[in-house]
Amino acid sequence: MNNLPAAGSGKNPLEVAIQAAKGAGEILLANFGSRRQIKHKSQGNLVTEADLLSEKFIIELLKGEYPDYGILSEESNSSAPTTDYIWVVDPLDGTNNYVFGIPFFCVNVALVKGEDILLGVTYDPVRGELLRAEKGKGAYLNDLPIQVSKESSLGASLVGLDLGYSQERGRELLDVANKLWWRVHCIRLMGSSSLGIAYVACGRISLYFHRYLFPWDIASGILLIREAGGKVTDWQGKPASFQSREIIASNSRLHQQFMAHLG
Repeated sequence: MNNLPAAGSGKNPLEVAIQAAKGAGEILLANFGSRRQIKHKSQGNLVTEADLLSEKFIIELLKGEYPDYGILSEESNSSAPTTDYIWVVDPLDGTNNYVFGIPFFCVNVALVKGEDILLGVTYDPVRGELLRAEKGKGAYLNDLPIQVSKESSLGASLVGLDLGYSQERGRELLDVANKLWWRVHCIRLMGSSSLGIAYVACGRISLYFHRYLFPWDIASGILLIREAGGKVTDWQGKPASFQSREIIASNSRLHQQFMAHLG
């Protein structure tokens, strides 16, 4: 991270990412509770005016500070980079929660180079909680260091998941949840995959799994988990990348126990 150029304003990339996430969070809070201009992208998959306003703010800020870097974002997808660096952005993760007035949603901003995730920020504007990580520098929640749960028993674990927007994958996930029922302490459908992963990083959830994901959902969270001492893989147990469509995030011991239930 030290060899990355400063932004146009002189800030470092992490400072820019935090500014982008917090500014977008203010926009989301200002529009929370409003159901204006909701569009359906697919079954159960919404986009709101707030998504677009949040994304516009983030993209304009990032382009202004790092005009040569690419941007991969949920709503506008991408802009071509002239360097190897790409910002990966989710202006609102947990849109259904947001639309229905459930205060559990967040903003994600990550910076990647190739398959390497250099930094990640996940911001929950409702609680004012900012989770951040830089590669090799640990993970933090509002400047306090965090780590994944030390729980060693799946039976004593709180497990989180989400179903996504694929009927087939959703059924598969429900089948896994059914296998786990009464073999774990409890199961929660989070409604925001990014916050679910972030909650693993700070030890609130022992394990989280999903099978219908996109780069903007997980780029920040993967780094948060690893820098917090956890393990995050795909469904086959291989290390997850921000391009993975499915993940299992936990500590190493619980991850092994969970994989045994998939056999």
